[in-house]
Amino acid sequence: MFRKRFLIGLITLIAAFLPLSCFAIDDFEIIEESKVQKRLNNVGVRILNSNKIDKRIVFAYDKKEAEGKLDTIKDKTLLNRQIAVYGYDYKFIEDDNELAAYLSRHIAEAYRSYSGVFNGRLSSLKMKAAPKKYQIVFDKIAVDYMVKAGYNPIGMITYINKSKDQKRTNSFTQNLASKRLAIIYEYIYTKYPYYLKNNEYFHNVNYQNFLLTSQENRRMLEEKIKSGSKEELKYE
Repeated sequence: MFRKRFLIGLITLIAAFLPLSCFAIDDFEIIEESKVQKRLNNVGVRILNSNKIDKRIVFAYDKKEAEGKLDTIKDKTLLNRQIAVYGYDYKFIEDDNELAAYLSRHIAEAYRSYSGVFNGRLSSLKMKAAPKKYQIVFDKIAVDYMVKAGYNPIGMITYINKSKDQKRTNSFTQNLASKRLAIIYEYIYTKYPYYLKNNEYFHNVNYQNFLLTSQENRRMLEEKIKSGSKEELKYE
């Protein structure tokens, strides 16, 4: 009898505290997501204000993975000018420079979607029709946005280097990650050399990995600079 009462009491006690414990877990997740959302807003709005972007663009954190690859139909960047940061992408972000790199890239895309006829619909269609071309265009604009907002553009190199996979060749819609990195590096080298001469990321393991894997592309850049050539390099 005692054992039966003890078991009933124990089950009752567990049942009484279970909803409370579940609530505590849910509440903790809400608090953590709120912190991430606040961080997104702080960095994102700073980029918008510093670059005098006079169109409404909002930011939203979604902890769902999304595998880092969004279907353009589901992507709200062009349609609603809402920049979603998914769990897959956020887990690679280590500092505010890298977060600024991610947001600046999408801000450039969202801002362009406002221009042109039919309330920007034609511009959005052009971007969807030629994503490979605009990928490079927006990478460069993102670097400009970052610098003007006071962020270090080297953060874009470290973020892409660790988060974007390397395909075998350039596809119809995407450039090789190594090609993007080489173009970004050349753009910073040419327009913002200060950040390479005073490189706070030099000892960063991801930046060191970029240096290791980009030797051939950087050699091509060195030769271009020495020769004074203005030709566009065919990075791989």
